[in-house]
Amino acid sequence: MKPLKSKISITLDPDIIVDLKDLAEEDDRSLSQYINLIFV
Repeated sequence: MKPLKSKISITLDPDIIVDLKDLAEEDDRSLSQYINLIFV
């Protein structure tokens, strides 16, 4: 059975990270959960 998730590494500008963290917090999600939503 294949793993459901794979690990990757991305590099983002600090201001993008701050914005994403704020949006994730508003949506009551972790940063990784929020990023997964963006890519779906």
